[in-house]
Amino acid sequence: FDSFFNERILYENKKIYKTIDDLDKIGLIYKKDNATWFKGTKVGRDSDRVLIKSTGEPTYRLPDIAYHITKYEREYDICIDVFGADHMDAYPDVLEALDQLGHDKDKIKVLIHQFISILKDGKPIKMSTRAANFITLDELIKEVGSDVLRYFFIMRHMNSHLNFDLKLATEKSEENPVYYIQYANARISNIFKKAIDINVNENDNLNSLTTDVELKIINKLINFEELIKKLLDSNEPQMLANYLYELSALFHKYYAHNRIIQENMELTKARIVLIKAIQIVIKNGLKILGISSPDKM
Repeated sequence: FDSFFNERILYENKKIYKTIDDLDKIGLIYKKDNATWFKGTKVGRDSDRVLIKSTGEPTYRLPDIAYHITKYEREYDICIDVFGADHMDAYPDVLEALDQLGHDKDKIKVLIHQFISILKDGKPIKMSTRAANFITLDELIKEVGSDVLRYFFIMRHMNSHLNFDLKLATEKSEENPVYYIQYANARISNIFKKAIDINVNENDNLNSLTTDVELKIINKLINFEELIKKLLDSNEPQMLANYLYELSALFHKYYAHNRIIQENMELTKARIVLIKAIQIVIKNGLKILGISSPDKM
């Protein structure tokens, strides 16, 4: 994290109580059963919600509202909230309260993620925070490495349940999608070592790249720029993860059936240009995802 915000600050500087006062001034607070309520039904919500329990303890909604107000005060132009599925009911109330307080709720984008199951020997590990039985991210990183952890979390759409298979994650084979992509990059680097004496430049004739797989690779590479533009709006990094896997699959298939360095020097240079383009895209894609691209494996 570049910065860390402790919820305790909202209590020390009285932000949560100011939030209650500000909502009260616009008629959205009332008392009932010794609790403090947000009058959500007055502004189109399905029900009213407790902000402070009868015990005096705030519910999640109140510090969340106060915290987001600090985001506006710090003048962020967009705020992306990443929540688990158990926040599905709470965040619309937070956004509505912010809107009623005069803040632009369109500056907040909420991403709701489904839950993750950790599989060991094909069976899910039962976890419970209440029973203090859980696996931390630190433990996962130690076991599988940060590259694998990032890719596995990214490779599924946020609305899809993720089964994190520990056996697959620790595999150093083509079955592991991260290894598969990184190995494509390393394999290309190895080819370049063998072709170190071959001079390639932008004026080389590429008309000899005519096979079906070569044309598929070229079309795939052309789509990279448009894909990155889509990521800016969609916040769906799994599209890039899947793209890199598909590009790597095309390369591995191409490498298995076509010699890159051969007697035909024109074709050799054309194919070197092609695989160089593949490597540039793979490296850029992995960098965007925060995953390393080792040149040797």
